[in-house]
Amino acid sequence: MGPAAPARPGLADRLRGARVGVVGLGRTGRAVIEALRTLGAQVHAFDTRAASLDELALPVAGAAAGSAEEIAGAVEEADLGLLIVSPGVPATGPVLTRAAGLGLETWSEVELAWRLQGDSSSHQVPWLTLTGTDGKTTTVTMLSQILQAAGLRAPAVGNIGTPVIEAVLAGGAQALAVELSSFQLHTTRSLSPLASACLNLAADHLDWHGGMEAYAADKARIYRGTRRAAVYSTADAATERMVRDADVVEGCRAVGFTLGAPGLGQVGMVEDLLVDRAFHDRRADHGVELATTADLAHLAPGGRAEGLPAHLVADALAAAALARAAGAPAQAVAEGLRAFTPGAHRSATAAQGGGVTWVNDSKATNPHAAQAALSALPEGRGVWIVGGDTKGASLHELVVAVRSRLHGAVVIGKDQSGVLEALGAGAPGLPVTTIADAAPRALMEAAVRAAADMARPGDTVLLAPACASWDQFSSYAQRGDLFAEAARAAAQRADAAGAGAGRAAPQAPEAGGGQQA
Repeated sequence: MGPAAPARPGLADRLRGARVGVVGLGRTGRAVIEALRTLGAQVHAFDTRAASLDELALPVAGAAAGSAEEIAGAVEEADLGLLIVSPGVPATGPVLTRAAGLGLETWSEVELAWRLQGDSSSHQVPWLTLTGTDGKTTTVTMLSQILQAAGLRAPAVGNIGTPVIEAVLAGGAQALAVELSSFQLHTTRSLSPLASACLNLAADHLDWHGGMEAYAADKARIYRGTRRAAVYSTADAATERMVRDADVVEGCRAVGFTLGAPGLGQVGMVEDLLVDRAFHDRRADHGVELATTADLAHLAPGGRAEGLPAHLVADALAAAALARAAGAPAQAVAEGLRAFTPGAHRSATAAQGGGVTWVNDSKATNPHAAQAALSALPEGRGVWIVGGDTKGASLHELVVAVRSRLHGAVVIGKDQSGVLEALGAGAPGLPVTTIADAAPRALMEAAVRAAADMARPGDTVLLAPACASWDQFSSYAQRGDLFAEAARAAAQRADAAGAGAGRAAPQAPEAGGGQQA
């Protein structure tokens, strides 16, 4: 990490000698502490794990570890002037509740990074920000690739993994493609991006926020202070309402993205073309071709553009709109999309064998994301591995929406009641196998064996849990890695046994009570 850009009077004056608390000592928290120490603050560090304090290499004025309630008490006793919290600190939890009661100003790392940039020689570096229930990381990576194709140094930062403050401290960026979660937005106050987008809104993290209304309100913060373009989905009325109600800078325009033909002020599809009718002088009666679905074909099963999932096209349109707001030329959109490669655990083919395809979409941690993945499957050919921590969300609507795609389901999770209730009500007669709780590797191997027993040649086994992983795995990445490993072994066994040997494919659906597709 490079040195911080020199700060002008303002933030530095406020923080020099100030007592500032930092809650959460992961990568982001450590970067925050480094920035605060550079500015001369007296840092007090807090974490639920004592080991995090032991591993902290930077000297601090005070430190405490304990439960959330204990940390809330320690924050009060520290007599702080400012509190900076990690995204994992719940909106309705004791730390933020106590801080609000004390009138203690609370920022996210993103807020600190924005203010730090504003008081530095890099204050004109534009931020292009986006949020949404699903598709954030795909879209922000597409955006970064397009901006780089346009000749800009434009890293993808934020919720994607690299803290924004690291990029600000390092300097050198000409634009920032910033993915923001609702957690980060909850304590972000003064951000004023060049362009912003909310891709979609569906129930998620309701336990963290305390309800759907609070979750939506935090997502809507993405548009506040936007200067040039507030980008929304024409297919999601909630995002359009957010833009309509947003307090943006005068002159900011609303720009919709649509899978249909674009109207004036929109980007959309004309047959297989991605078309812009928002960011050029002749937009009233003319569209500019940005790319074709062939530029995204490498993301489709088998590399066939006609099989491209609709949600990936929507993500590409949103990325294109944000990039065009930053001045990216049309040819950069096509070049950037061709250069894009999806991240791990996002609809990635893990293995193929015995006529069965195994797909890892462990990142589908909510019903909305799982529906997007399942909807891309042929009718009746999906074996769905589902379950985990529902985060307070219901799966009933999801099951009804995807029932026609399913041949069977394998249910994981410590508490399977909500998933089983949804399957029973929305997919009666669907073959379902439940997997008992176990250590992560043994659990996933059992789930994959059950799915292999259920699958027929031509089926796809899809890990799209619609739930968080924390009840049984350390992360969605561990869940996906273990699935991919077990899937490869299952595919190899199927190939070694020979096509159809010992599978009794015609009888398998009858044994499970289902029907052949």
